[in-house]
Amino acid sequence: MRPETDFPERFGRLREVRLELPTGEERRAHVTGARLTAKGVLLWLEGVTDRDQAGELRGAWVKIRKSMAEPLPEGSYYVHQILGLRAVTENGQELGEITEVIRTRANDVYVTPKAMIPALKQVVRQVDLEGGRIVVCLPPEELLGAEGPP
Repeated sequence: MRPETDFPERFGRLREVRLELPTGEERRAHVTGARLTAKGVLLWLEGVTDRDQAGELRGAWVKIRKSMAEPLPEGSYYVHQILGLRAVTENGQELGEITEVIRTRANDVYVTPKAMIPALKQVVRQVDLEGGRIVVCLPPEELLGAEGPP
C-alpha cells in the first residue's frame, strides 16, 4: 500500500485497521504484520492469504481510529481536521468550505469553491477548529474566477 501519512513507522504497531473498499463497504481487519519498503508498506491482514484475496482489497483506504493518531506539533493538523472548515479572508470574504486537501511535495493545498489555498504560514493566518474556520491572506488575483491584469 502507498502510505498517506507522515508516520509510516506506525504500521508496525497497528493491530487493527478499518478498510474502506471502493464500493463503499467498510470492514475491520486484524493486522498480523507490516514492513516498510521503498515502494510503500506491506501489510499482512488476518485471513488474507493469497494474491487473489489481496487483489480484492485493491483501491481500499486503510484507516485507523482517531485515538490512535500520532500527536502533531503545535500548528500542524490532520487532513480530517481541515476538511469541512470554512475559509475566509482577513477582510471577511467567504471562500467556502474546504472540500479537498491536495498533498504536494512543497506544501498542502486547501481547495474551496473560490480559491486554492497554499497551506503556508504566510497565507493561513489562523486555524480555528472550534469555530470551524480558517483565516487566510490571499491577494485578489489568487481567487478562482478573479480577473487578471489586462
